[in-house]
Amino acid sequence: MLPHPLHVFLLSAGLFLASLHHTPPCSAAADGGDTLMAGQALALGDKLVSGDGKFALGFFQVQAPTSISNSTTTTTTIPGWYLGIWFNKIPVFTTAWVANRENPITAADLINHSAHLKISRDGNLAIILNSTASSESMIWSTHIIVNRTTGTSTNTSALLMNNGNLVLMAENPPSSSVHVVLWQSFDYPADVGLPGAKLGRNKITGLNRLFISKKSLTDLGLGSYTIELGTNGVLFIKRRRPSLVYWSWSSGQLAYTLVPLLNELLDMDPRTKGLLKASYVHNNEEEYFTYTSHDESISAFVYMDITGQVKLKVWSRPKQSWQTIYAEPSDPCSLRDACGPFTVCNGNSVPFCDCMEGFSPRSPQDWDAGDPIRGCVRSTPLDCRSSNLQDTSPEGMFHTIARVTMPSDPESVDDASTRSKCEQGCLANCSCTAYSYNGNRCSVWHGELRNVNHNDGIDDSSEDVLYLRLAARDLQSIRRNTKRKPRVVAMVSTVGF
Repeated sequence: MLPHPLHVFLLSAGLFLASLHHTPPCSAAADGGDTLMAGQALALGDKLVSGDGKFALGFFQVQAPTSISNSTTTTTTIPGWYLGIWFNKIPVFTTAWVANRENPITAADLINHSAHLKISRDGNLAIILNSTASSESMIWSTHIIVNRTTGTSTNTSALLMNNGNLVLMAENPPSSSVHVVLWQSFDYPADVGLPGAKLGRNKITGLNRLFISKKSLTDLGLGSYTIELGTNGVLFIKRRRPSLVYWSWSSGQLAYTLVPLLNELLDMDPRTKGLLKASYVHNNEEEYFTYTSHDESISAFVYMDITGQVKLKVWSRPKQSWQTIYAEPSDPCSLRDACGPFTVCNGNSVPFCDCMEGFSPRSPQDWDAGDPIRGCVRSTPLDCRSSNLQDTSPEGMFHTIARVTMPSDPESVDDASTRSKCEQGCLANCSCTAYSYNGNRCSVWHGELRNVNHNDGIDDSSEDVLYLRLAARDLQSIRRNTKRKPRVVAMVSTVGF
């Protein structure tokens, strides 16, 4: 999921915040310029803008609506500020790179300690807090070892290029027109790859460029999924914790199968025909996957989504929205445990995760922010004080979930020769949460139910039926409300200055 249209703060509010800053120990950056020179600082309210105006670099924070009605939207500001690059001309605020993903800046530090971006004494690009008039602390840095002959704080500058790449470079020799690249954001991506960026490794330096998803749409820290090119030449997508590879292509498949298929798909789609081209490069120095744009006016990016899918997005001017051109895996429900416990996954729905009847999100904030991995919990606990529940017990009731895959880790009940006996076997154990009876085979589940996917016609065509155990009050409520109201998932926007 992408951030929805920007909830813009009043300009006066931004000016007020900027006015609260202590004067940094260096001059302000030229507002709207593309270069940060040694001795300049980029603070809240300032931004670098690429020469063509397509990208901007500055401080921003995430905002999430907490309630939505027909006429009004109530928003909650998510604590923490980030330094990042975003699409400057797109009305839907969309980040392309984030510096301090794991270390957001508090509002107090941003204002009271005059947080700012500058080139430090050793030639690194850094986010600095002025703790006192004479001391500084560092939030984030490029952490490069600058050669004294090629880079110092006096001959180093940062340039936001037209392709969205932030480059730290030094004059070599000093006071010359020759520049040496010391560091670039394309080598340290977040979850996004812009045209011209590389996904892969440098065999000489050992640099490995990979994309890691966000934790959620409101927490930009390192999330659950990554796409990378291994030292064995295999391009793979995996869940990070626990480590699980669920999609992969070998180097031969990349060069002769995946890249040609992608280019064929791009040429068939009128939104990308003749505009984008994928390629795979393998030589003595590097091995990487990349794609290029033949039209600089097009806005596109590849990113590692919080759903575990890698997506190619292109901006549609007529629709004023990001359009998905390609997604892998095509069905988000094909990922193991994509939605967490007590959920049903449907690849045709937006969002694709939903709580089972009688359950609600374990963490509503995470759920509404697009991170369902913690799943759902019972709205009404089962009353298991009786040790011998029967099918006539008010608590011994089941809700039918049709056309779904069966949950993981079933337990077979061999002596249950009918569906009625299978149901009785589940009712006899208070920890039993569901049962199924398919093809004269009885299966029961104890504890959490995971990996239940609806027949969405993409990768799943199951016709099986699961019987979910519910409290009587919940089951009666479901029967009264046969048309269940859909849960409203809050949209997320990002505010930048």
